[in-house]
Amino acid sequence: MNSSEIITNKNGSIYHLFLKPEQISCDIILVGDPFRVDEVSKFMDDIEFTTQNREFRSVTGYYNKKRISVISTGIGGSNIDIVINEIDTLVNYDFEKNKYKENHKQINFIRIGTSGSISENIPINTFLISKYAIDLNSQLSFYDLDNYKNDKIFKLPYGSKKFYYCIQSSDVLYKKFNSKSIHKGITATCNGFYSFQGRNTRIPLKTLINFEDLDKLSYKNHHVTNLEMETAIIYGLANFLNHNAISLNAILANRKYDSYSSNPSAVIDSLIKYTLDRI
Repeated sequence: MNSSEIITNKNGSIYHLFLKPEQISCDIILVGDPFRVDEVSKFMDDIEFTTQNREFRSVTGYYNKKRISVISTGIGGSNIDIVINEIDTLVNYDFEKNKYKENHKQINFIRIGTSGSISENIPINTFLISKYAIDLNSQLSFYDLDNYKNDKIFKLPYGSKKFYYCIQSSDVLYKKFNSKSIHKGITATCNGFYSFQGRNTRIPLKTLINFEDLDKLSYKNHHVTNLEMETAIIYGLANFLNHNAISLNAILANRKYDSYSSNPSAVIDSLIKYTLDRI
């Protein structure tokens, strides 16, 4: 690979994340907010390593004798593209020979995120596991999907001659983190928070998300349940690179009822503990 393709820093760490291969676990919790890394790591029994560059904060430590890394991605799918590709490079690239290894190592990506429900059946202050995710703004189409054969990435029809790329979560991780106390559904991933999710500011919107149309989208008895900005990209890139991925959402808002949680920190903390206890 050319040096402009795989970029490292002077200390040998990967360009954006400032991480070296030995500094991360195969079980990686992804959070958006850098401050949420510390909210997760405060439950750890022992901290082995901490670093930060820009919005990318990383901690590796132990929870119940299990080695876990927590990495913040910042907000949005563009950052996910950086994080997933750089983590895969850390574990699957030979930096001495400047080429990818023949035997690939598999990572478990576990997202702990916040989200807004668009379903009247999913109230605020609850948890949701994303069985599937759809890429509303076609970020994944920058990759060559026409020649990519995988039954976990498929086209979900939407309206006349339209479709969304829909990606399934990891079977192994879904079984591990699912329970009777958590909602299930299809998560819709947007590239932004305001116009992309149909929020009105002082700038007029050209197009609006049609919640009624999204509500009609379904696959194998699962309906579109919530909006956020990362899950479909995590699922897509994990599938491309043969990693496992699951997304766990703290439902803080309900767009149908125009409501928002009065204690979001408590909901997020509960989801963190729920996640850690199942890793």
